[in-house]
Amino acid sequence: MDKRFLLAITLSAIVLVVTPLLFPSPPKTAASIAADSLRVGSTAGATAASRTPTAPAPTAAPTIGAAPDTGLAATAFAARPETTTVTAGRSSYRFVSPGAVPASVTLSDFQSLRERGQPLTLAAEQSPLLHYRLVMGADTVDLSTLPMRVTQSRAANGAPVVEFATAVRGGELTITNSFAPDSYLVHVRGTLTNAPAGTTLLVELPRGLRSHEADVANDLQSLAFSYKPPRDDPQGVKFSSLDSGTTRVAPGPIKWVALRNKYFLTAVIARGAEFSEFRMTPGPEINRIVREASGVAALPLTQGRFELTLLAGPQKSRLLQAMGDGLENVNPYGGWLHGMVQPFATIVNNILLWLKDTTNLNYGWVLIIFGVLVRLLLWPLNQSAMRNSIKMQRLQPELQEIQKKYARDPEKQREALMKVYQSHGMSPFSPMLGCLPMLLPMPVLFALYFVFQNTIEFRGVSFWWLTDISLKDPFYIIPVFMGLTMLLLSWIGMRGMPPNPQAKVMGYMMPAMMTLLFLNFPSGLNLYYAVQNVAAMPQQWLLTRERQRAGVANSGAKQRAPGTATARR
Repeated sequence: MDKRFLLAITLSAIVLVVTPLLFPSPPKTAASIAADSLRVGSTAGATAASRTPTAPAPTAAPTIGAAPDTGLAATAFAARPETTTVTAGRSSYRFVSPGAVPASVTLSDFQSLRERGQPLTLAAEQSPLLHYRLVMGADTVDLSTLPMRVTQSRAANGAPVVEFATAVRGGELTITNSFAPDSYLVHVRGTLTNAPAGTTLLVELPRGLRSHEADVANDLQSLAFSYKPPRDDPQGVKFSSLDSGTTRVAPGPIKWVALRNKYFLTAVIARGAEFSEFRMTPGPEINRIVREASGVAALPLTQGRFELTLLAGPQKSRLLQAMGDGLENVNPYGGWLHGMVQPFATIVNNILLWLKDTTNLNYGWVLIIFGVLVRLLLWPLNQSAMRNSIKMQRLQPELQEIQKKYARDPEKQREALMKVYQSHGMSPFSPMLGCLPMLLPMPVLFALYFVFQNTIEFRGVSFWWLTDISLKDPFYIIPVFMGLTMLLLSWIGMRGMPPNPQAKVMGYMMPAMMTLLFLNFPSGLNLYYAVQNVAAMPQQWLLTRERQRAGVANSGAKQRAPGTATARR
């Protein structure tokens, strides 16, 4: 059987078997899932801060070393909340004075894609964005049960400052929230006078984040906790990976903890000290999706003081990089393939952002430009690889003759083949290099797949008839176009080649299989691949003409070969 046919079969098997494992299609959003998500998230702008509780007694907070506690009931307010609204730059926070925490934050730069025209509010059902408790010896004080004085002022740079004060067990607790201008950050400083030795602040993250995405199920399945040990990469724990009824404890020290969905997050960074542990407990499963979980981090007070930075906003790569401490990997590219995918994904993402900043064009045009640039950069390598393929085609008769002649003597066969390769300036690896044109763009394609899965810059970007290039084409126009361009590219490549039924079948099957595989992939990814195919056609056409000229020369040589051989005999 032809070696090229075996190689094509092998590559096809890799595409058909490995690709679905690497790129699992997101589950379809059933009507019941959408209905449940509406119940979990409630309506836009409705948060825990605006609700009047039914006044249940607050559940005791989990203390360090205590038995596992879900922490889910502990976030209910024990007194009627009073709200304080603070607008700072790109965010509008709603604080609750029993608790001194933000109940929700509205992001002015983003809109809900599920409820078009509505503002995007990060909030969780019956849970604020943060929840504080103090562990003082054997006692735990829930700050949401204490009446507080609220003071608003302005910093020297004009940014708002909100201060909460209350009496706690013979001491005075003051929590000051300073807002960074034109940012999503809040700097939190706390002081507790007469704090007993070993006093610890428990910081509970929200139980979940309301989905604002068109694909609600995919967004809910992205819910996860992340945390960063000082000497290790950030660790991610999806809600679905937590064991029901048990608490997973991540030992300290820990630099930061975060709750994230697909595009947004609530992260708390410890300043000065580090978290001593982080406890994660799942809530109930609804329609096979865990939508709620408790995440509680413990921060020991230093001489009665603590300092935090709260980031409640988008997972913008540049924003997270500026924060440092590995926060840019809070939602790592590639999942379990992170170590292999992350370098390519980071490079590709930075190039796309640079092109966007430089050209100020729509991201659809940026992808088109990027696709053409990648093809131009690979032109020399493709040229060399395809010419190697032409040489191999020319040498096939001679190589096959040697294989037949020394079929029973592998050693002599290997020596004879090496002489043929050397006489033509080639190596035994040259046949594999002929496949290089197919493999070279694959790292970029893999990287782009994960970039479209995680990168908020593509969220909600419309282009032509596409309402969102991070989602599939609703009319399947671009994936079909991508398949047709792949078919045309294959047809051009087969011109001038010796008749090969197997190669011809594969030339038609591969575009069909790739089209089916890409139907539900992000439309932007299909656009990039289609542009790659179109940009490759001129080079393929030129090399096909070169192959045809080489084939004419070969046929002439073959016609003269018998006479020459007879004359020699």
